[in-house]
Amino acid sequence: MAREAAEKTFGIVARCLQEDWDRPLAAMQIQRWAEALGSQVVAQRQAEQIAFEQGQPPVSLEPQPELLVLGMDGGRYQSRDKNPQTQSRWREDKVLSITSYRPGNGKDRPPQALVATLLATTVASEEFGKLVRVEAERRGLPRAKVVLNLSDGGPWIDGIDRREGLADFRIIDFYHAAEHLYASAKALHGNTPQAYLQWQELKGWLWEGNTGSVINWLGQAHAQLGPVQSEDAKDHPRRVIANDLEYFKEHQPHMNYGEYRRRGWPIGSGPTEAAVKQFNKRVKGTEQFWGDGIEAILALRALWRSEDQRWERYWMSKPAYRKAA
Repeated sequence: MAREAAEKTFGIVARCLQEDWDRPLAAMQIQRWAEALGSQVVAQRQAEQIAFEQGQPPVSLEPQPELLVLGMDGGRYQSRDKNPQTQSRWREDKVLSITSYRPGNGKDRPPQALVATLLATTVASEEFGKLVRVEAERRGLPRAKVVLNLSDGGPWIDGIDRREGLADFRIIDFYHAAEHLYASAKALHGNTPQAYLQWQELKGWLWEGNTGSVINWLGQAHAQLGPVQSEDAKDHPRRVIANDLEYFKEHQPHMNYGEYRRRGWPIGSGPTEAAVKQFNKRVKGTEQFWGDGIEAILALRALWRSEDQRWERYWMSKPAYRKAA
């Protein structure tokens, strides 16, 4: 039942289990049970965090990772209650993926993803950072040869990276950066073939890690369009170019993609984006409105979707599920 609730809406789970168990079940009953079970997972996670802060690291079964890649991003869900200021129900859940890799050779063998584990929660970024730290310790952070934080340029992600000291290298996802350049090319040239050709040139510079040329081009485009005016909308060309110029200046140290590829490291945050989709698939439905119980369901889904057999270990640790000797 916990597995099914981690995968499907409560109504569907009720119908499935009615067939399996041959007994009438209601969606609300499944919800109560699933949230109760997920709350135990949340409580264990909180206990591990407190223990870590008291000097007791989590048990790690991970052999020494050659390359450990952390990725953070935000998902979406609808709350039962509207935001008083915006009148919107939409909220953000924060998602972590940690993937061990076998590095590539920088030539014809790309980096190979090995084992991915997931974490998702609705807590604020500072508290999320503490959970990220514990999960990274569990995945072998202290023993890893190299640790990367490969995420987009969200300020809250950089804040966590600074506070927790997680990674040896902070890398901006190449494809997010390339999207910024496409927006800038269109801002200067409009939706024309020239904009596409310009983007191809900019993306080529970015691929090689030549962010100096990218920043020079953005600076020239900014000078050509002039300073941002107070009445400019967020998608106005002047504002798009100005924002992207600031973005690339700030993250220039995190965009040396030619060197990253030479070392055989990944430069795209595909595993993290896939993780966000996994959680969105369960909690983002237009007819799903969540209260506090969402935390329990996110915890169950993270446990089930992680690839290191923690789901099996968790249930085997419960007395009712232990196999006889």
